[in-house]
Amino acid sequence: MKEREFISVFKSSRKADTYVFVRRGQDWDELPEGLRGIFGAPIHSMDLLLTPDRKLARTTGQQVLEAIKEKDFYLQMPEEQEGYVVEFKRKLEQHEK
Repeated sequence: MKEREFISVFKSSRKADTYVFVRRGQDWDELPEGLRGIFGAPIHSMDLLLTPDRKLARTTGQQVLEAIKEKDFYLQMPEEQEGYVVEFKRKLEQHEK
């Protein structure tokens, strides 16, 4: 795996808090048709020089670079709200004891 790579990040026009990371300059039509259909028109968010040790909001540079090497993209989905609610209820119950 390359130590660092220029990456472009695109936001989904259809799904809130959904992003796809690809090699900078990659042709959008090279991505799987199913992904393109669900994702909608890509909205460019940013370009960055990504290294394996870089920490991102919900992942690491290592995970993104590995996914791009294997699949040509990394898909970041929104966090599960249900998990948040379950965790909140658990903490609330502990606090009430």
